[in-house]
Amino acid sequence: MKIAPSILSADFAALGEAIARVESAGADLLHVDVMDGHFVPNLTIGPPVIESIRKRTRLPLDVHLMIEEPERWVETYVQAGADYVTVHVEACAHLQRALSSIREAGARSGAALNPSTPPEVLQYVLDDLDLVLVMSVNPGFGGQSFIPTAYEKIRRVRQMLGPREALISVDGGVQSDNAARLAQAGAGVLVAGSSVFGTPDPGAAVAGLRSASEVPISA
Repeated sequence: MKIAPSILSADFAALGEAIARVESAGADLLHVDVMDGHFVPNLTIGPPVIESIRKRTRLPLDVHLMIEEPERWVETYVQAGADYVTVHVEACAHLQRALSSIREAGARSGAALNPSTPPEVLQYVLDDLDLVLVMSVNPGFGGQSFIPTAYEKIRRVRQMLGPREALISVDGGVQSDNAARLAQAGAGVLVAGSSVFGTPDPGAAVAGLRSASEVPISA
């Protein structure tokens, strides 16, 4: 299981220190939420902050674009330091084109699904995907409660992907008490914001999530 702390929940006044703590604790990626106040009702960060983060960490950056017309910004975010660029299928009129442009720019391509979006929308772009992000909350704000229908969606995405090596990531309300069930459903990346950066020891929280995801679940 890969753990991807979401910096949306970190203290931005001490962001470098927060990143260093989760990196030293064994985090596998950093999840970076970009919001435009239009596609989602919140504003966050842009390319300059990502450039600064890139200088402070060796971890891969999964830049999650919660913005309108994300294909216009792909190259900018890749140049800023994104290793993965994840776009929302709901924001892309031409999803295959957007995913191809991410790979052409030199990053790995991801597609995110809102809670009410069926996984079948990915049927014709499966070979264009390096990552599928299943949103288990409605995007826009951190600290929301997990939506349980995500379990079945993850299972369905896993079946659709078949032998492909694309990662399945889940974002929203991820905690130690649902980590094992998410792993069992087929998730390979746990995005965790408040359950990591909202704790006194973010490093210990990363380790705790990974351990929790490995606990066997009886049928």
